[in-house]
Amino acid sequence: MLQKVSYSFIVIIGFMLFALFFGAGNLIFPPMLGQMAGTNVWEANAGFLVTGVGLPLLAITALVYSGKDDLRSLASRVHPLFGLVFTILLYLAIGPFFAIPRSGNVSFEIGIKPFLSEQAGPLPLIVFTVLFFTLACLLSLNPGKIINVVGKVLTPMKLTFIGIIVLTAIVYPIGELQAPVGDYQSKAFFKGFQDGYLTLDALGAFVFGIIIVNAIKEKGVTSKKQILLTCAKATLIAGALLAFFYSVLAYMGASSVEKLGHLENGAQILAKVSNYYFGSYGGLLLGLMITAACLTTSVGLITACSSYFHAMFPRISYKKFAVILAVFSTLVANIGLTALIKVSVPILTTMYPIAISLIFLTFLHQGFGGRPEVYQGSLFGTFLVSLFDGLNAAGVELAAINDVFSRYLPMYTIGLGWLLPALIGGVGGYLVYLMRKPSLRARELRLTKQ
Repeated sequence: MLQKVSYSFIVIIGFMLFALFFGAGNLIFPPMLGQMAGTNVWEANAGFLVTGVGLPLLAITALVYSGKDDLRSLASRVHPLFGLVFTILLYLAIGPFFAIPRSGNVSFEIGIKPFLSEQAGPLPLIVFTVLFFTLACLLSLNPGKIINVVGKVLTPMKLTFIGIIVLTAIVYPIGELQAPVGDYQSKAFFKGFQDGYLTLDALGAFVFGIIIVNAIKEKGVTSKKQILLTCAKATLIAGALLAFFYSVLAYMGASSVEKLGHLENGAQILAKVSNYYFGSYGGLLLGLMITAACLTTSVGLITACSSYFHAMFPRISYKKFAVILAVFSTLVANIGLTALIKVSVPILTTMYPIAISLIFLTFLHQGFGGRPEVYQGSLFGTFLVSLFDGLNAAGVELAAINDVFSRYLPMYTIGLGWLLPALIGGVGGYLVYLMRKPSLRARELRLTKQ
């Protein structure tokens, strides 16, 4: 018999998921998409919602559906070595390589930079990031109630103020939508689809899913079916909230170009729009809230990553890992937000298709009997193409390879060329299993006789 889960609890879990995904860093991508997409904003936004909302929620559902307790166990269905490497890369991506430094960059761009002169130079960023990550490290060494209190107070305040800004932008648009630029002119949906990678949420979802499952189990729910059903309902709530905020932020960005011009990144757009509507005091309030919210996010990520790496390398203490991550994040953050996003694009372009394939293989696991050959073939086909997509994003274009892929791989030019190789690799893997099946049975019989 299924345990009853109250609607109020499902709503709480839904809002928890929303808060986990809608970090301060995620605020910056929809406005930038809107500025670049212009009149094609809704088409680009639709693509963004697929990977920025739908994919993370699918990842959580896949983790719950698999019955595994952590990402490494799930990824080890491919191969134990893959499980180890993929999990490490994921924690590095949502940790010191991108997400943690980004929290400091966003805080600086919104809270400090608007009040500096253009001749300020790199020193303010250096000083700010040293102070920001020193505080984040100290709080991570002794994470306690202060972080929960700050998070509970700041999240409603941040959402309220952001809500006021975007609703004002809808009712009183800054200007008319302008013409799209770059890839947003001809393939806005697929460009938005790839922009959704930048949120890192599909990768973080594998970690957040564990938090959600544990929260549901603490309510006494033990049935896998009931956990999956509760999770599915909560993800719908979180998805609706994320889709709303991402969409209105994208429109706000699109309507800002006429008077504010094209800006370097989404943090600058938020700061200038806030200043446009509410003056310097509005910009200051937004900066303080975003900085505190980013600090909370940073502490959470340092804590999660330090705990994971300490469990993997127990000889190095949790506190040492926290210090190492904080110092490394400080160094990375000083390349600046725009440069950090630019560096992250090639890596995420390579990793995300692998994560997408793993998610769908998880749902199909029972259909092909969980054969490792299917996982291996499909993910190898995915990686073979996504690697070159990543190289292209980094500006390392191999003309001969691109020419062959463009001719023979459907949707390669729009960043989805990995789909067909993933399918062919999975089918090929299953055929390999069928060919090996007689020898495997013979081996099992010999072992049984022994």
